[in-house]
Amino acid sequence: MVVLTHLISIFAQYDYIAVFCVLIACGLGIPIPEDIAIVAGGVICGLSVGTPYAVNVNYMIVVSLLGVLIGDGIIFSLGRYLGPRVTRLPGLKNIITPENYAKIQEKTHKHGDKILFVARFLPVLRAPIFIISGISHRVSLLKFVIMDGSAALISVPALVYLGYFFAYDIGDVIRYVRKCEHFILGAIIIALVGFLIYKYIKKSIKD
Repeated sequence: MVVLTHLISIFAQYDYIAVFCVLIACGLGIPIPEDIAIVAGGVICGLSVGTPYAVNVNYMIVVSLLGVLIGDGIIFSLGRYLGPRVTRLPGLKNIITPENYAKIQEKTHKHGDKILFVARFLPVLRAPIFIISGISHRVSLLKFVIMDGSAALISVPALVYLGYFFAYDIGDVIRYVRKCEHFILGAIIIALVGFLIYKYIKKSIKD
């Protein structure tokens, strides 16, 4: 709640530029929840409705998408071009422990680019998965942008509109953010399980 309140006060002064810069910084690992920053962008749009300085919610969605994709792209590229050395950078060595590195690397090799889509809905694991996917060299930058962008097209507009429509009920916004994250992740897991079952049945019929 405190973080959201501070972000709203900053974004209210500098609107699109502040949101864009903060989201890129979030992608690079600064200790600000990215989802909360996106919601805060929607909140200032809702609070500014009817004022001479109204912030357009649709423009905010575009700005948020760009900030998210650029931030994610930078951290993916760091892993791709610096290799395992990137895990020793200040701020990242505490996020990517040897245990996390081994586990995520295994998942990346097993599931390939699909894990990048799911990672967008996993705030805690998002950055480590993107970095290690870059290190693995199993996913091209274009493929990364497509998978991450596809997921962002779902999550970013949803979070911006959530902040926009509940701008005057910040407590409710936080609760809905948590519920949305769980709902979207659950839907993705169900879809993936269904897909795997379909592939298994199809393979069994052929055999």
